[in-house]
Amino acid sequence: MMKDANDHIQLYPDGKYRWVYEVNMLTNYSILFDVWKVLGISMGILVILFVIIALFDGDWNFDSLIGMASSLGIVALVMLVLGLIGYFVYAAISGWKYAVLFIMDEKEVVHQQMPNTVKKGQLIGALTILAGLASGRPGVVGTGLLSQSRMSMASTLANVERLIPCRRMNLIKVNQRFAKNRIYVNDEDFDFVYQFLLSHCTKAKT
Repeated sequence: MMKDANDHIQLYPDGKYRWVYEVNMLTNYSILFDVWKVLGISMGILVILFVIIALFDGDWNFDSLIGMASSLGIVALVMLVLGLIGYFVYAAISGWKYAVLFIMDEKEVVHQQMPNTVKKGQLIGALTILAGLASGRPGVVGTGLLSQSRMSMASTLANVERLIPCRRMNLIKVNQRFAKNRIYVNDEDFDFVYQFLLSHCTKAKT
């Protein structure tokens, strides 16, 4: 028998919680911030390379430092603008929505991105089919739709090192050493999911 955690998240016969979240990419810029963060890391690597090259060449003086800073500033600005343009192009192609199916149990949480042709209503309908079958084995329609993921990322809760709640963006960052997952949750479900993760991510710092 399926139990409700609340109106949105449900516990299914297989012992896993499932819910759907549709990120509005015009009002929630968490994905854009991640894009900028990746570009910032790339920029940091570029700065380190420039410094190493300058040190080995012995060409390290105030003028060269100013010149390097100016060049890197221009590159950083270009990357910032390109990241912004790329984000809005992707958002427009996706219909300004980012639909995700989340699956969570005591061992892991899965972020399963759906194609931009799949809408939130369709996913909820597929989950309803899944929930309605006492055997816990979804029908053809439910299986077909729920397996159309473009990208899936699973975080093993026992290995999570840091949990970062971002309530304003309906986001919980689930970070492992070499993997950073993003869990989106409705306002009504936020505390439930965050507390669940806290209780099972025994190594995580908050």
